[in-house]
Amino acid sequence: MTDQHAHPKSDIEIAQAASMKRIVDVAENSLGIDSDKLEPYGHYKAKLSLDYIKTLADKPDGKLILVTAMTPTPAGEGKTTTTVGLGDALNRIGKKTMICLREPSLGPCFGMKGGAAGGGYAQVVPMTDINLHFTGDFHAIGVANNLLAAMVDNHIYWGNQLGLDERRIIWRRVVDMNDRALRNIVNSLGGISDGFPREDHFDITVASEVMAIFCLATDIDDLKRRLGNIIVGYTREKSPVYAKDIDAHGAMTVLLKDAFQPNLVQTLENNPAFIHGGPFANIAHGCNSVLATKTALKLADYVVTEAGFGADLGAEKFLDIKCRKAGLKPEVAVVVATIRALKMHGGVAKGDLGTENVKAVAEGGENLSRHVENLKKFGLPVIVAINKFSADTEDEVNQVRQVCAELGVDAIESDHWGNGGAGAEDLAQSVAAIIDKNGSNYAPLYNDALPLWDKVRTVAQTLYGAQGIIADQKVRNQFKELQEGGFGHYPVCIAKTQYSFSTDPNLKGAPSNHVVPIREIRVAGGAEFVVAVCGDIMTMPGLPRVPAANSIDINDEGEIIGLF
Repeated sequence: MTDQHAHPKSDIEIAQAASMKRIVDVAENSLGIDSDKLEPYGHYKAKLSLDYIKTLADKPDGKLILVTAMTPTPAGEGKTTTTVGLGDALNRIGKKTMICLREPSLGPCFGMKGGAAGGGYAQVVPMTDINLHFTGDFHAIGVANNLLAAMVDNHIYWGNQLGLDERRIIWRRVVDMNDRALRNIVNSLGGISDGFPREDHFDITVASEVMAIFCLATDIDDLKRRLGNIIVGYTREKSPVYAKDIDAHGAMTVLLKDAFQPNLVQTLENNPAFIHGGPFANIAHGCNSVLATKTALKLADYVVTEAGFGADLGAEKFLDIKCRKAGLKPEVAVVVATIRALKMHGGVAKGDLGTENVKAVAEGGENLSRHVENLKKFGLPVIVAINKFSADTEDEVNQVRQVCAELGVDAIESDHWGNGGAGAEDLAQSVAAIIDKNGSNYAPLYNDALPLWDKVRTVAQTLYGAQGIIADQKVRNQFKELQEGGFGHYPVCIAKTQYSFSTDPNLKGAPSNHVVPIREIRVAGGAEFVVAVCGDIMTMPGLPRVPAANSIDINDEGEIIGLF
């Protein structure tokens, strides 16, 4: 067995030793795409022409596979790694497969999390490019966001014909970096020529509504329409003011035109992968772009994609927002679990995870069980992937199998981290078999007509195990205003901690009968969902005491080092 913490090579060393093929060759050999349909960014990255994508409309769709996970812990679950490994393994067993991932954000990359391109021998490459500037998509999204912010303040400066109430401007500026100093600021200081001072805020780029819109839009026209429907603030009479009211949406679309083309890269095993978009999985829906996913389904027989954080966040939003809006029908959900994470949910401290503890695995199994049962409520067949670590014992693995057997689902060990696609072949065979055998009865958890308050309550009670939801009168009034203001048919995007089914990040396992407090409600008019903020959600992270950036450098050979 391989040890995911004592491997002779780091992720970046494995990636730099990879034998990559030119991306034009990957496109032609694996997908039948001619080089003139690509816009290469160097030799190993390319964007796919939107005109070419339009020609695929009448092709049949492949089968969509969702990779999600149990509730995250500091021990890590390996969702992206499993997505990559499963995609490689499906190709190994003769299934024409693509993977679809989100792009990493620079903030976490230089902060605590490190890279987000998989790990070990299940990675997408070129790893350093993907984790850094890639093809510039996030820069374009940030600039489009900030153009709108500049145009809002400029509109006020030149007379404010729309009557925007400066106390009710909700559009924030963004930067793709963890920078706590920008969370709460005052802008326009300096005198008459610099505008009217007001309180302002920065979010990290991935938390921008522009990012969510970018990932839900189906084509350029839809992108422009959605950007125009962004609510930037309100008048004194509380009437919404939209981006289209200040004529910002056309220029914003122009800035996003190239970024909107999906990015094609490859895995370590030279299989094709789209990496496109990357919204936060608690403040937004946490999935890669609809355009990339739908295009992949036209190009391959199987498409493996992931959704951010645990299944209560990413998978719920994938199924209730992305699939609902895009008309997608997933065939199966793969829930990633590790013995380490199960032990943490069973009460074991991080420092003690190396010691066998079958009892803790059984207790932590309650968390995994709830996720499995929740996904079944969407009509999906489920498989559990046990992401293998060398410290796992046979008794611990058998305990997971027993938990899963009681749920009527298979638990398959997978060693893609150590052995790439070959280590995930059992998982791939099981996934292919379940797709052939069962077929999906996917349906969203609630229908569009259900009132917004009831939508949030349905998710909290059905998936989180909550007794109910509560909110003070001000928030209840906001629900009523949105319901009556024409937003009642929107799906809800619940922003809460990723570390628990509850809103308390320290409550592990599968807590029940807790109450979910709704602190705030926001409407994303362009993304077309309503965000219910529960507990404290950080839309601008800070750097840790010792940031990952401290160890990132470039050596005498011009190679990047220390990037995970």
